[in-house]
Amino acid sequence: MKILAKTGEENIAMVYIAQLKNERLIEFVESVQPPLSREDKWVLIISTLYGCPVGCRFCDAGNFYQGKLSKGELLAQIDYMVTRRFSNRRIPVKKFKIQFARMGDPALNPHVLEVLEALPELYDAPGLLPSISSIAPESCDKFFERLLDIKKKYYTERFQLQFSIHTTDTKKRDWLIPVKKWSFERIADYSNEFFDSGSKKIALNFALAEGMPVEADVLLRHFDPAQFLIKITPVNPTYRAQENGIASHILPESEDYEIVSALRNLGYEVILSIGELTENNIGSNCGQHIMNYLREKDSVAGAYSYSLEKIEAHTLA
Repeated sequence: MKILAKTGEENIAMVYIAQLKNERLIEFVESVQPPLSREDKWVLIISTLYGCPVGCRFCDAGNFYQGKLSKGELLAQIDYMVTRRFSNRRIPVKKFKIQFARMGDPALNPHVLEVLEALPELYDAPGLLPSISSIAPESCDKFFERLLDIKKKYYTERFQLQFSIHTTDTKKRDWLIPVKKWSFERIADYSNEFFDSGSKKIALNFALAEGMPVEADVLLRHFDPAQFLIKITPVNPTYRAQENGIASHILPESEDYEIVSALRNLGYEVILSIGELTENNIGSNCGQHIMNYLREKDSVAGAYSYSLEKIEAHTLA
């Protein structure tokens, strides 16, 4: 794996672009959450696919798809970021979160499951918290069946499962996520098996765009507040969001939203995750810097104001 470029700030977030032996490009991210220190919380976000076949209307990874990453290629991303900070692979971080959520839906790559099985033996990391974020593609039942077994064996209390649904309007959901996927009923049925006493609540993620409703009665019909939390984020500035005319309902300068109050009044735990404005400029929480790299552009509106530093010399085994 050759590191081609990087951008960001060490005390907030760093984005890396790498070329693998097949000359395909991936990217991965590490971040902290000020004012928390890296020893309190450190998040790694890795790619699982070369691009993504789903094609969500606001995600730049959907512009191309070239296949699945191997177990070794998945682990190489993690190990690069770990050994930059902790060369002995002892990670004294209270919350060491590894998110399979950068390029590609992890449920489309069974090698992700092999990595989840391997992680506890590879690192001395008491705070390890794996996180799977998926749209729940219809073809991935076997992935989720095995994920359930792995969670029960290795991660009984420390695993974060997130389903990205973005709106409760099924027609608009189908437009935003234009592939066959689990219904709300199917997500709820699986979650009933996945969740047990002591587990972290399952997150329902809404990258909330203008005109995309979140109806409390629909949520209550399917998702018990005792088992589910709601995570609401902005639609981050990406090439695809601009091309499709998608504007974010959640704005950086405001934390007062009627839907947040309404859901909390119904008993849901609601996380309004806006993040640091600097992260938009870095590109750590939006879009894909690979598109920036390939197009030789330094920015899209509202994001990517940190230019990529090309460093085509750092080659890893």
